[in-house]
Amino acid sequence: MGSGSATPLQRITNDQLGLRVETNDSWIHSRTGISERRVSGPKENLAELSYQAADLAIQMAGWDPNSIDLVLLATSTPDDLFGSAPKVQAKLGAKEAVAFDLTAACSGFLFALITAAQFLRGGSMRRALVIGADQLSRWVDWDDRRSCVLFGDGAGAVALEATTGENDGLIGFKLKSDGDRGHCLNLHQIEEFNPLIDGVNHQRGGFSPIQMNGQEVYKFAVREVPGILQELLSANDTLPESLDWLLLHQANKRILDAVADRFAIPHEKVLSNLAKYGNTSAGTIPLMLDEAVRDGRVKPGDLIASSGFGAGLSWGAALFRWHGPL
Repeated sequence: MGSGSATPLQRITNDQLGLRVETNDSWIHSRTGISERRVSGPKENLAELSYQAADLAIQMAGWDPNSIDLVLLATSTPDDLFGSAPKVQAKLGAKEAVAFDLTAACSGFLFALITAAQFLRGGSMRRALVIGADQLSRWVDWDDRRSCVLFGDGAGAVALEATTGENDGLIGFKLKSDGDRGHCLNLHQIEEFNPLIDGVNHQRGGFSPIQMNGQEVYKFAVREVPGILQELLSANDTLPESLDWLLLHQANKRILDAVADRFAIPHEKVLSNLAKYGNTSAGTIPLMLDEAVRDGRVKPGDLIASSGFGAGLSWGAALFRWHGPL
């Protein structure tokens, strides 16, 4: 019924990153498709970006915040490890809504979208806000040129409303995880233990910077994403050429191109804002969707195939039609 998005004000270009680490715009753009990214500054924390995106989605849907039943925040970088969704719920004034976080890294928004849909289809809830947001700049090693060029901060949100029968816009979905390959992309706890009392140590809280095996993650994405999309399209008797848009997690332009080529989907049907924002993890899909809705590319009734993939390892796909406000 509605969408919204928010990004920090601070823009960091590739050439600016080159002032800190040994890199340049040509090297980064040719390998990733990224030209710049946004980095949160003071008063631009995860909860604030999530609130801004969600508020815009509510406005587009034309909802009273008190009519919302669920606020589901997909994030791996909360302001509070106990959860940031309740803070967003309070700022929105959605006093009747239950709010909680869901963590599935770059697959998070898609996993949260499917989770919220089950509450709506089950009849226990009528309206849900699904937010995908991450502030990865907190956990990037800004002196590691292999990874620091990839990530940025951002948030996106969608407003979902229960409906019946042929009006249901979520046509199908598939979700998968493989923990045996989870070592490829991690944000580990710090393994430091300090004395507590004689003979007893306790672990210090905190996390190490993001660690990633880029080649393995790339191979995983170009193999598994086309596979799960093919399963989804086949299960729903949908031909690739009938899609209006392909909306993938914005991780690397080479991945977007490879998936499109696998299905012979013209590149102009692949939604991408990777160049402007980099990889915002759970934020990429709803941020891109909102931009395309607001600039008129995505119109009511458009058929969209979407896939999220990332740490866990986890991946999923959804086939849906954009409805928009009544």
